[in-house]
Amino acid sequence: MSFYSVLEQYQEHDIEIITGSINQQTVLRSLNKNTLTIEDFAALISPAALPCLEQIAQKSHDITRRYFGNTIHLFTPMYLSNYCNNRCLYCGFNHDTQIERYQMNVDEVENEAKVIASTGLKHILILTGDAPEKASISYLQSCCDVLKQYFSSISIEIYALEKKNYETLIESGVDGLTIYQETYNKKLYDKLHPTGPKKKYIFRLDAPQRGAEAGMRNVTIGTLLGLDSWRKDIFFTALHASWLEKHYPETEISIALPRIRPYYGYYQPEYQVSDQDMVQMIIAIRVFLPRCGITISTRERASFRNNTIRLGVTKMSAGSTTAVGGHSLSNQHNQFEISDKRSVEQMAAYLEQNNVQPLFKDWERF
Repeated sequence: MSFYSVLEQYQEHDIEIITGSINQQTVLRSLNKNTLTIEDFAALISPAALPCLEQIAQKSHDITRRYFGNTIHLFTPMYLSNYCNNRCLYCGFNHDTQIERYQMNVDEVENEAKVIASTGLKHILILTGDAPEKASISYLQSCCDVLKQYFSSISIEIYALEKKNYETLIESGVDGLTIYQETYNKKLYDKLHPTGPKKKYIFRLDAPQRGAEAGMRNVTIGTLLGLDSWRKDIFFTALHASWLEKHYPETEISIALPRIRPYYGYYQPEYQVSDQDMVQMIIAIRVFLPRCGITISTRERASFRNNTIRLGVTKMSAGSTTAVGGHSLSNQHNQFEISDKRSVEQMAAYLEQNNVQPLFKDWERF
């Protein structure tokens, strides 16, 4: 069974109309439940929920502390390669963007790992563009052979794979998968991905399921907020996460909330996502999915990230760069602009000053 069959049923309805027809009484009734349905989640992200944000936020805070304690899990991305065969309209690494292409060799990967490991971080997220002829499975295996000497957890954010290839990377030390659908709007998805392997909507949609079936410890999904109406994409993201939790209870399911940022090139998002919108989706996700991890990256400015810590967020990147070898090499192009440029040390110090424990490690590879 695939999530796509479930998605099709709900996509027959206009989520904007559904959420727009909800009243405040329905919101409060949903908020007071112990276990919520996807319809209750729709109520919490509706315009009618805006006067109730403080109440939702308090419940979100209580649930987060109950399930995750007073902690924030810290990690950082490592860009291995920016070669890409896709022509995604919103991405700075797309095939037609006139930037210098580069892929680190294994020695450079080790140098990058040493720099990152010196900050104390034990969890790493490795990224590549969609160019399997360059960032091949064997190349990734070689990188993992080095990285697992420095980090207790290795996650990947790369092109969508078949189940057998996820299994191969798990054997090499990978335990986490991050993959964004970008948008669940199939027609818009087709428009935003004119050519390239990523154009295969259903193949990408089913990648989190293949990763879970292969044995990934953690699977993180999400959309690029601003490509479509946030209420539509967050509704389907939550539906997807809920489906994965139900069918793969042994896998930790997380949701990342990246808001579109400027990049080298030009793409003007049709939809704006405000700070209030971000807060509403964070607290609604937490109340609907108590066990789900929620990630806010350095795309967001420091002051905003600080304010989300007690709302339901459980994971944050720190000391980030979106350039290949950005921690140890110079003159590389960024995929998009970073807003929160605090180092790992600065981020950890801020958390401790506010009585939040920074988690550098919560998993040990045997």
